[in-house]
Amino acid sequence: MEIRPIRSEADYEATLKEVSRLVDLDPAPGTTEGDRLDVLATLVQAYEARHYPVDLPDPIEAIKFRMEQSGLSVKDLEPMIGRRNRVYEILNRKRALTLPMIRKLHRDLGIPAESLIKPMT
Repeated sequence: MEIRPIRSEADYEATLKEVSRLVDLDPAPGTTEGDRLDVLATLVQAYEARHYPVDLPDPIEAIKFRMEQSGLSVKDLEPMIGRRNRVYEILNRKRALTLPMIRKLHRDLGIPAESLIKPMT
């Protein structure tokens, strides 16, 4: 089993083809093909993290996404942000999130704190 680092876009494309082929085979864990798939998938993940980093979402977009995803209303955010007018100020980018708001949104809605502390665009 010859496995090399992914150093170029051509290596990346070739590795993706091999991973696709192995996924189609659906090898059992612990077999030669299963181990090869596991190692190649790890290499692909490392290459993608270095070359195609995913930026964190804007904090307001993250809140709106979670609201939509969970079927939440503005009223549901009041315990985390404050009165209804304060929630609207936050969602309309008229007011910045405070540290207590960030903590509550992270705790109650599971929004990554790293996203909530990112400066608003």
